[in-house]
Amino acid sequence: MLELKKESKSRTMTTVIEVQGLQKSFKDVHVLNDVSFQVDKGTIFALLGSNGAGKTTIINILTTLIKADNGMASVAGFDVTKQSGKVREQISLTGQFAAVDNRLTARENLVLIGDLRHVVNSAKTAVELLDKFKLTEAADRSVTTFSGGMRRRLDIAMSLIGTPVVIFLDEPTTGFDPEARNEMWQIIRKLASNGTTVFLTTQYLEEADELADRIVVLHKGTIVANGSANELKKLVPKGSVELAFQDEKSVATATHVLEKHYAIRNEEGLRLAVATKGSVFEVAKVFSLLSKAHLEPTEFTQKTATLDDVFLKIIGKEEK
Repeated sequence: MLELKKESKSRTMTTVIEVQGLQKSFKDVHVLNDVSFQVDKGTIFALLGSNGAGKTTIINILTTLIKADNGMASVAGFDVTKQSGKVREQISLTGQFAAVDNRLTARENLVLIGDLRHVVNSAKTAVELLDKFKLTEAADRSVTTFSGGMRRRLDIAMSLIGTPVVIFLDEPTTGFDPEARNEMWQIIRKLASNGTTVFLTTQYLEEADELADRIVVLHKGTIVANGSANELKKLVPKGSVELAFQDEKSVATATHVLEKHYAIRNEEGLRLAVATKGSVFEVAKVFSLLSKAHLEPTEFTQKTATLDDVFLKIIGKEEK
């Protein structure tokens, strides 16, 4: 596993989730294998992995829905197996699909959950959450008229009733358009800034990059990397230079000239991606080689490593 030194923060951290040596199998299928990590209070923690990596299984264990075969896990200081009732008092879970009652309005959904959780003034809490999640104008409309983004906002608003210490969000923006996704990102950031710990699973690496204080990459039930986004990106130090040319002949000539020195990848639209070490010297050398061949790109873009690059490198390495 690639584990990186934890970044220091200005405020004192307290561990709110602790996982040690979790193992879980379903019949002959090993889903989790010796999984260990910690999550600090008031942070956004992202668990990444392909379909079937074990992300939802971890959430189900931490939210007391299923039991691990071996290992230990605690949430807010309570053991998820021995003190499951106490754990459920501290958490909220928002699954991959919005768990709202379509027969009710947004306000009625919130009041219902407030009553079930014995909130002192459910009606007042509903008004505050409707305002916080920009649902006031739609408060008394049937949820059947809501867009996917509105339903998800209502779902998370319902999850916050009772002020949970930890909120689990299992792929909260799946199927969202860019505008709805950005709205959800703002909500998640605000939750963390107000002291709620957010445990996020996602398949969108950009989402983890934008939001997470710490990221764990899970592959085939095993943690293969653990660190902040910036720390993980350092695992792929090489950048790339993307060049565009006027015609296919220029692309072919540039490929012939540059492939002697660099790894080259052909892109769509008469473009080449040239892998470099990211230094100014390397970029200058690329242009020097092109100049000697009397080639001048029509466009030039320098790119740095992304979490996509990191993910592909780590997963590719594990599968060899």
